[in-house]
Amino acid sequence: MAELRFIFGTMGSGKSTQALQIHHNLRARGLRTVLTTQLDRSGGRVSSRLGVSADAEVVEASTDLFELARRRREQWGALHAVICDEAQFYEPVQCEQLARVVDELGIDVYAFGLLTSFQGTLFPASARLLELADVRTEIQVEARCWCGARATHNARFVDGRQVVAGLLKVVGDTTGPAAGEVTYDLLCRRHWLEGARRARGDQLGLLDDDTIRPPDRPDHTGPVEVDPAAVPHLLHAETPRPAPSPGAAR
Repeated sequence: MAELRFIFGTMGSGKSTQALQIHHNLRARGLRTVLTTQLDRSGGRVSSRLGVSADAEVVEASTDLFELARRRREQWGALHAVICDEAQFYEPVQCEQLARVVDELGIDVYAFGLLTSFQGTLFPASARLLELADVRTEIQVEARCWCGARATHNARFVDGRQVVAGLLKVVGDTTGPAAGEVTYDLLCRRHWLEGARRARGDQLGLLDDDTIRPPDRPDHTGPVEVDPAAVPHLLHAETPRPAPSPGAAR
């Protein structure tokens, strides 16, 4: 039975390498596969940091992955697997199309991607894949933070400073007159949070973003002041005490 598999990990954990390995192994057995990617470092190819790569179909926001798989099956006479790299950049609706490839065409789908963005939250496509996948697998190759701890978060740096605001999809090592040089690095949770806190402080012009509170969102953690005149009268009334019965002990 065909399955939708979501394989996730941090940068440098070997996602593209594993995608290429599955692609190679299936083709070596004469099976037909579609390899797709988006915003890969090599454009229309899936490339690994180990130096291996393969041609791939580039997924645009408008690409219908169900129709792509259906057309390739008609063209080739058979299609055995769809292998998606950089799946975190896909649209959530495209993740649903991948589920249809499994359910309606009976074709296995392997989707590889990051879980969280440089902002520390789930990519929309990754969240949808977690919801839809038959199998969810975290790659066990552990990357390391500069401090030696296990790296769990992807951090974006602009001109060497960590940022937590900006476009969600920006390819690393790009340059621009306004944005400066964009790079990415892996950090442990502690150092990602420390950098994110500094970045938020820089954006607000404060050392601690928790010290600012918009006027329309007052602090309700302190004592509550109550205007007695605004409280219904019955809440102020004393409850009448029953009169003692005759002969009751005093």
